[in-house]
Formats: sequence, C-alpha cells, structure tokens
Amino acid sequence: MIRARRQILGACLGTFLLLLLYRCHRTNDGILLTTASQDASKATLNIEINSNSLWRKLPVRHPVAEVQPLPVTLPQTLPKVQSADSKVSRLNLDSQTSRQTASLAWGADELAPLSSSLRNKWGWGATLIDNIDTLWIMRMHDEFKKAVAAVTHIKFDDTQSPEINTNEVNIHLLEGLLVAFDLSADAKLLGKAIELGDMLYTAFDTPNRMPIIHWNARKAVRREEQLAEESVLVAELGLFTLEFTRLSQITGNLKYFDAAQRVMELFDKKQDTTKLPGLWPVSVNARERIFDDNVFTLGAEASSLYKSLPGAYALLGGKVPMYRRMYENVTLTAASHNLFRPMNPEGKDVLIPGTSRKCSTDLVLPGGMFALGGALLNIPGHQEIAHKLVDGCIWAHRAIPLGIMPEYFDVVPCASQKSCPWNEWHWKQEVWKNANRLEPEPNPNLDVDTFIRDHRLPKGFTGISDTAYNLRPEAIEGSFTLYRVSGREDLLDAAWDMFQAMQSATQTKNGNAVIGDVTDEGGEMTLGDWMDGMWMSQTLKYFYLMFSPPDLISLDEFVFNAGGHPLKRPNK
Repeated sequence: MIRARRQILGACLGTFLLLLLYRCHRTNDGILLTTASQDASKATLNIEINSNSLWRKLPVRHPVAEVQPLPVTLPQTLPKVQSADSKVSRLNLDSQTSRQTASLAWGADELAPLSSSLRNKWGWGATLIDNIDTLWIMRMHDEFKKAVAAVTHIKFDDTQSPEINTNEVNIHLLEGLLVAFDLSADAKLLGKAIELGDMLYTAFDTPNRMPIIHWNARKAVRREEQLAEESVLVAELGLFTLEFTRLSQITGNLKYFDAAQRVMELFDKKQDTTKLPGLWPVSVNARERIFDDNVFTLGAEASSLYKSLPGAYALLGGKVPMYRRMYENVTLTAASHNLFRPMNPEGKDVLIPGTSRKCSTDLVLPGGMFALGGALLNIPGHQEIAHKLVDGCIWAHRAIPLGIMPEYFDVVPCASQKSCPWNEWHWKQEVWKNANRLEPEPNPNLDVDTFIRDHRLPKGFTGISDTAYNLRPEAIEGSFTLYRVSGREDLLDAAWDMFQAMQSATQTKNGNAVIGDVTDEGGEMTLGDWMDGMWMSQTLKYFYLMFSPPDLISLDEFVFNAGGHPLKRPNK
C-alpha cells in the first residue's frame, strides 16, 4: 500500500512539473550546483548585475534621509520549530529525481488546461520563475539548469501590461529567484533577483515611501509622479518584508530592507489604534496612512500578512522585537474575536476562523500560523489552537462527499467552546434563517429539508455561498506546518486523502482545472479553463514536502513566504 501510494503521488507530481518544461534548450551555460544545506549567502559569487537596467539607472525622486541598517549583532538562539517526533515520512519521495521534458507552459505566465492555451500578464514566464525552486527541491537538477538558462534571458524592463501588481511580482517572482539562489548558490539567479528587486524598489519612490501596488511601469520610466493608493488591501501593502529583508541580507544593499521596514513600522504604530485593536483592517489608505476601515478578517485579504510576522522575526534572528510584539497582538485579538467552534454531528472539538459563522478556504491559514508562531516564540497555548484549527479544516473537507472544502460556506457557531452537542432541530433552524437572509422577503413556508437536499448541504453547514475549488494551497499548507511542528502521524493520512480527492476531481489532460461545484459528486464535474500558478508552486510543493523526510526544507532553517517559497534563515 505504501509503495502504491508513493508511485501514484510521485507520478502525479512528476506530471505537474512536466508542465514546466516543454522543450530542451540548447543553452549550455555552466551552473554551480551545491548541496541544499549550504548557506548560499556565504558562497563566493561572481554576480552579473545588469547595469543597463532601466530601474538601476532611474534617479530617486524621494530619497530617504538615512537608510535603516540590518541588525548586526549575532541572532538569538531561537527555539527549535520542528518536532523531534517527525521521523522520516512513510511516503518518502526522495526517489523523484528525473523527468522527461514536456510542457505547455514553458515561458508563459499561466496555462489554461482545457483549451491548452497560454495566458500572459507580464510576459516574463511567471510559471517558470514561480516553480524554479520546486525543481531544485525535487532534485531535478538537469531541468533546473535549463530553467536557469531560460530565466537569464528574461527582460524585466519589458512588460506586456503597463500596470503591474507589485505584490504579486514580489511574492512569486522575486521570491522564486531568491529561494532558487538560496538553494543552489547560482549567481545568475541572484543577478536577476537584483534586477527585479530594483524594479520593485522604484514602486516605493513616493512622497511618503509607501509602495504603489497597482504600479504603472511605463509612467515610472517616463518619470511621471505616482502616489500610493487611497484604497489597497492590507496584505498587499505589508508583504514585502521577507523578500526585501533577504535580498538585503544576501547583497549587503540595505535599501531593500529599509523600504519594507518603513512600511512595517507604520503597521506597528497603527496596530493598537484600529477599530479592532490588534488587527489591521482589510483595506487601508496608503496615501494618507489611514487605517480606519471597519472590516477585519483572517482571510485572504490579510492572512498572508499575519502569517509573515513570525517568519520575519525568525529571518531577522529575533533581533527586531516588533515582529514578535505584532504577532502576539494579532493572535490575542484573533483568538477572542475571529475563532469559533462549529456545531457538527460528530461533536468534534475543532475551531474555524471566520466572522462567527462564515468560513472560507483561505481562512485555514491561521492553523499553520499558530503552530509556527507558537513554537518559534515559545507560546504553548498556541499549539492547542493550531491543532483545533487544522482539525477544523480537515473536518470541513471530509464533510463534503467529494472530499474538497468549498471556497465559502456557513456553519452553526457553538454557544460554548467547552460543550457543543449536536442538535438537528437547531441546525435546520439555522439553515432556514440563512436561506431567508439571502432573500428580499423571508419565506415562512420554506421547506428546509428540500432546501438542504437541493443545495446538497452536509450536516453542520447552513449554506455554501461559493461551491468552487480554485486549487488553493491553504489546507495542505496548514497541515504541513502542523505536522512538521507536532509530528502528528494522522495528518499524513488526512493529507493523502485530501490529495487523492483533489487530483481525482481536477485532473485534465494538460494539468489541473478549477472546479465549479464541489458538492455535485454524482453529476458531471464542472471544470473551468484555468490553472492558477499556485497549484504547482504552492499546493503541490506542500504535498511533496508533507510526504518527504522532515530535514528537506526544515522549518528550523527556512521560513515560507505568502507564495509558498522557503527563504533561508541566515546561519550564525
């Protein structure tokens, strides 16, 4: 059984990475191949920086008076994160070392798996850059070498779209290049990372040094003034810290760390002044530095920001205490306002993050955040919360007959965290309320049993407002993090069930496609012609690492960013 599982998962993962490599390039560039354990920042490098890059030559319109330095003292001895009980996984995938070269997405930004067409936002080969570290992690060094050769020919001065989402470029492309360099010590990758980092740094050249998220590269080239936006997602604004910090650590150029640190110092200043002290609102005014919106969540609009706080603390060796302080404030408020126990027929003592009854796929991230932060900052109570959150995610997946959690759903919140017996009558009453809540006029004659059957609601669910599954990684990310921290063996079986369900439902000839309705188990599966890059760069990577020996990308040596890329923590 174990061998069969290994072969199935290995074949699937190999197929997905085959989507990355279509043809063998004739380039025969040399490459420095080192062991994954080497600290690439200490390697002797001959970095080739593109001195003709537009972004390096553009003068700064709003220079800072003094660049903030990185901590120069030795990092603290932080607690070990990975559990000593995490022995070699039963599904060791170390043998996945070679693949044939076949792909439809080489050089493109995204693949449409049903029509076999390519999609480009920038024309920079985002799929390739976003997955280049995965090639190294899976020991596909020949394919990695070809990918590096292709990446060196990408020109970040040119873009097919004048408007660039700098947050997306940062967490997927800059991070992909940095991590690939951290793992391989190939100087060509660092040269491209510097080139891209210089471009992103230009987006910080505003009067208040807040970055422009929806940034017009062509206006920047023409030296037209651009201002930070009046409405931007808080996660987009605050997700430059890990990448810019690591780029400064590697290069010694402090401008990147300075740029990101100024943003996070604003977050630190504003944290206790929001309408829900401890959390930042979903949307903020970056131009005026105003944080007065009244919508708060741990979901996609903010979760990646919160998750990055313990990572930044670790990356900086524990020498910048504001990241610990911000994490502690976030989790204290979240535990009181954003976590609740859902009533379920099995009586499972689990937690769901949300707004007292609404849940979504991207809300499972806090499980991994509490697991990592609790271990790294030595907060034992966070481990119990992490287990309940991840178990809540697993329950939500298993409650759907297809085995895949929908994007958005409603549940019945328990009146008490300590005791919550199943009550069929109360559940149906909540279904009735939820159904009528969506209607202009309540229907007192609504047949609840018919509504439950027609909408295929599992027991405990009062509504499913979005039945899709968009190939998101959060469920396996939380399970992976908790497994590495706790060593819980049952999480392996839960993850395997999850993988089989996702693969069975989403696989197409040319990749994997989003699902329109995960509740329609018996009907014809509705697939969309879209495969987001996160399927390969995050979802499958976390599955692969889940079933790998725990010393492969150890959480004691790396921190993951919002794009699923593991950044190397500097050695002492």
